[in-house]
Amino acid sequence: MAIAVTRPQARAAFMNRSRWMGILLLIVGLLMFLLFGRGLEPGQEATFGLNPGKDSQAIAIPDLTLPVQPALYALIMLTLFLGGWQLARGFRSAGAVLGIASFFFVTAFLTWAARGKSFNLVGMLSSSLVRATPIALAGLCGVVCERCAVINIAIEGMMLTSAQAAVVVATLTRNLYLGLLAAMLTGAILSAVHAVLSIRFRVDQIVSGTAINIFGAGATSFISARFLEKNVDLLNNSGTFPVVSIPLLSKIPILGPIFFENGIIVYLMFILVVVVHIVLFYTPWGLRTRAVGEHPRAADTLGINVFLTRYVNVIAAGMIAGIGGAYFTIGSVGRFDEIMTAGKGFIGLAAMIFGKWNPFGTFASSLIFGFADSLQIKLQILRVPIPSEFLLMAPYLVTMIVLAGVVGRAIPPAADGQPYVKE
Repeated sequence: MAIAVTRPQARAAFMNRSRWMGILLLIVGLLMFLLFGRGLEPGQEATFGLNPGKDSQAIAIPDLTLPVQPALYALIMLTLFLGGWQLARGFRSAGAVLGIASFFFVTAFLTWAARGKSFNLVGMLSSSLVRATPIALAGLCGVVCERCAVINIAIEGMMLTSAQAAVVVATLTRNLYLGLLAAMLTGAILSAVHAVLSIRFRVDQIVSGTAINIFGAGATSFISARFLEKNVDLLNNSGTFPVVSIPLLSKIPILGPIFFENGIIVYLMFILVVVVHIVLFYTPWGLRTRAVGEHPRAADTLGINVFLTRYVNVIAAGMIAGIGGAYFTIGSVGRFDEIMTAGKGFIGLAAMIFGKWNPFGTFASSLIFGFADSLQIKLQILRVPIPSEFLLMAPYLVTMIVLAGVVGRAIPPAADGQPYVKE
């Protein structure tokens, strides 16, 4: 039975959320002062490099230099102002205000970390995009699967196995494109196994995905120890895709080096984000997919083949996961190391949830995780007085914080994870 909510009750709930949001923003402002605003030496400057390096084709521009103390105090005061205004009057979009406050916090942290030093900002942002690529591809795999109501936590195992298949085939054939094709086929095969177990035999989808993850970790570790480590030049030395600069666009300052000087897998990720969005929301197939994910019984009544729709989507998603796996070997380091995916498949699922099962939202969310991953490496180079163990935890801490704040508000497809039985 639905419970009617009166206007005064809704107003009270809104005011309560605004109050708590305001208090949170004030706490963030105070933390910024306690962590970054104390003990600063007058006259210190932080230099942010806006040019990626000598090999870039981008037009060179002057670096950005900020006076540390005034910049930090300004960011702290702005955050406190947002908190006070939110507490007193409330903004219409609390989420946007929280995003702005988060930007102020990160900017203050980078300014504090780079005080008296030079920090290559464009290089870090470019690294963030590259590191976000496998996360975005894993998230897209999850979107395609869950939009047709099949939960796929096997992405980690698919990516790991595909990474190994890519490097072995590319090394044997001396052809990186055949390695990429092998990765896609490997992802499709494992995804087909998951589809058969989940759709045909109605095995619990979490159990099926976990089994594939265990198989992927065990099989790749065995093959690596038994064959790859003993025959490195023959089986585990593929090389990587070269960086491709897009003419004219790569010359744009800041944006050019970040978006238009990358390897082929990064460009494939861009294409897939757009293609998956168009297919899901602007084609008949996408409409059928979303119908199957929300109400498979009604979709079946209208003549949609629920089983075929799920099979095609899950296998196609496996091919996307295969491309994500290829990134780790032929797209990055040119060799395979055990458990080299390091949980990126699971972080991709977090990006999917944070992006609300939308391809563009998933891509934007993956950038947050990629930024956290890149940031912890840059901070170690800057020798920031933070234990390296905490820096290595950064991407996973961000994952937990995001999920803690989003789960419960992000609504998955209605039939997600439910096997369909045709009557």
